[in-house]
Amino acid sequence: MAQAQTENKLDPVVLAAELRPLLARNAVQAERDRRLPAENVEALQAANLFKVMMPRRWGGYGATLPTALNIFAELAKGCSSSSWVTMIIGGLNWWASLLPDRGQEEMFANSPDVRVCAASSATVVGRRVDGGLRISGKFPFASGCWHSSWGGLGVQIEDDAHSVVGQVVGFAPISELEIEDTWFVAGMCGTGSNTLVAKDVFVPDHRVLPTTKILNGEHPAQRHYGEPSDNYAFSAANSLIGVSPVLGIAQAMLEKVIDGTRTRGITFTTYTRQADSAVAQHEIAEAALQIDSAWLLVMRAAAEVEDAAAAGKQMDYVDRARVRGLVGYAAKLLRETVDALASIGGASGFADSSPLQRMWRDANVALRHGLVNNDPGLEIYGRALLGPEGNITPFI
Repeated sequence: MAQAQTENKLDPVVLAAELRPLLARNAVQAERDRRLPAENVEALQAANLFKVMMPRRWGGYGATLPTALNIFAELAKGCSSSSWVTMIIGGLNWWASLLPDRGQEEMFANSPDVRVCAASSATVVGRRVDGGLRISGKFPFASGCWHSSWGGLGVQIEDDAHSVVGQVVGFAPISELEIEDTWFVAGMCGTGSNTLVAKDVFVPDHRVLPTTKILNGEHPAQRHYGEPSDNYAFSAANSLIGVSPVLGIAQAMLEKVIDGTRTRGITFTTYTRQADSAVAQHEIAEAALQIDSAWLLVMRAAAEVEDAAAAGKQMDYVDRARVRGLVGYAAKLLRETVDALASIGGASGFADSSPLQRMWRDANVALRHGLVNNDPGLEIYGRALLGPEGNITPFI
């Protein structure tokens, strides 16, 4: 195995920021085509940003979790969909780096440009056969599938009595799957989050990630193991990266709205500049502070996950549940903020030619993702604090 190392001396956060003009220029095309333009994919690949969370042993940046969040937020300032796809592929590349040794080698040793997407089904069961699983079913919301070389299929595993005993993700070459074009939505249109279709696909055991065990810090790899990302609290890290694009969207909306207040008046008032209005000043200050609050909460949690992983420690159950609650609370702040900013931006911000309306739609769609949504996150944390038996999800 070639122990590839990323020698790029440039800061990946800076590289992401430098892509903002290109991504912003192509944002309308991404939305219209319902997938990322080839120019975006090539630029992201050239900067190695699909491998932000990949360990260095497979040519990734091996970036810290706070750094990864910064990168995804920077990309979102230019194009929400490009950031989301980069985050999803980056996160799934990291998932695959947790596979057994042979699975990692098969996917990464001889393929420097690997890109992985994934989707799960609550009803599909992986059928156990000699040496692996047989999987048939449909898996919706596979962001980035048009640009991926592998697809992860999240399925349930049953025992002989047909009782669910675990959850796994089986990775198959995208060439063995079909993509059903189903992504017709109001926001995040360019993510191409279509449906993966598996028809009796065989996935060998070495390409099966036992997520139930990963959640408890049990990893199957023995040789290809030992970097901080191998020890991340799985659910916590996934929740944190999921909210990071919206942090960037909110910041970009704030910048856009502030610029507009200097040239836009307030209809039916004597204000010729919105910036001179005390009400607008108050609203802008509150929006800026809500974004800062969400950012500080998320980055503090990311640092805690990173520090625990670097020390080789497993975060305890309540701390992991707290991250889920914290992400949900940050999402609540961000949803209130982007709604307020859209209102401050006025009716002109909803013109097709305005990026504000696209940012607002993108943020509101992203914030409905299951790992980010406010109410489930707070319930998960509240149950962990109060101690009722069980919880509403094993993904903690």
